[in-house]
Amino acid sequence: MKYFYSSFVIAIIGLVIAYFIGSYEALYISVLLSILEISLSFDNAVVNAKILDTMDAKWRKRFIIYGIPIAVFGMRLVFPIVIVAIVAKMGLYETVHLAIFDPHLYKENLEANKEGIYTFGGGFLLMVFLEFFFSKEREVSWLKFLEDNIVTRWLKNLENITLIIALLVGVIIIALSQSHLIAISYFSSILLYVVISSCMGSLSKQGVRSGIMGFLYLEVLDASFSFDGVIGAFALSENIFIIMIGLGIGAMFVRSITIYLVEKKTLQSFIYLEHGAHYAILALSIIMFIKLTHEVSELITGLIGIAFILVSFIGSLMYNKKHPQVESL
Repeated sequence: MKYFYSSFVIAIIGLVIAYFIGSYEALYISVLLSILEISLSFDNAVVNAKILDTMDAKWRKRFIIYGIPIAVFGMRLVFPIVIVAIVAKMGLYETVHLAIFDPHLYKENLEANKEGIYTFGGGFLLMVFLEFFFSKEREVSWLKFLEDNIVTRWLKNLENITLIIALLVGVIIIALSQSHLIAISYFSSILLYVVISSCMGSLSKQGVRSGIMGFLYLEVLDASFSFDGVIGAFALSENIFIIMIGLGIGAMFVRSITIYLVEKKTLQSFIYLEHGAHYAILALSIIMFIKLTHEVSELITGLIGIAFILVSFIGSLMYNKKHPQVESL
């Protein structure tokens, strides 16, 4: 429980503030939003744990100390305001004023440009999945009919196969949408992933895995997961402070889960958990692309992610039962 003490403290403080903002209704909405955030981002915690496990203790602490304010205030409050300011061609002060005193119009401005936001998040998450799926370093296969067949093995031997597939997907999406905003957003996400991944690879060769680039990668990954929750949160409340409190509490618990997974070496004990998380990431990426033309409930999105995690967890338990020596490692 020690890994969750700070999360419970933040949750209590946040819920007290929510009560003073809007009484029991705001309290109820904040709790719902925190649950929504955890359900949408549990797979994020698993992937974060995998990255953090390669980082030294110093950067793990920085991920908590600096990552929390960035996740709570940056991605759940400041980032949406910046997006609206840019796309609506307004000043930051004017946008903040709009968010506080005319939240309905603020919501409309944010949703009017959600295509670019979803495309960026979907593209980045797609690259995360493809990099995992076609990794030559990964020795364990979960769904062997997908991960270890003759076609997949052949594709793994092709140089830059992840980038090739991502570019192909981008061409298809852009051809169907005929949107300059979607084109810019998608290829910007691919470019950002390639730049960060390349820098992390360079640092790894020097024996300094991650560092600032690893931290940046985790924050961009968190941002990609938060897009869906931030926009979907307006279905429950138009008050940006209630949204920030609810999603912030959820983000704090996701951080605690991440540290728990790292410290307890959970990914080593449950070998398919990482697979389930990445398939959940693929599902979220696809859902973000679907949302360009159709509405998809956040409840469905969260349940799909949890389902992949749960099934992979059960699969890991069954594997450990057949191979007891693995569980004891």
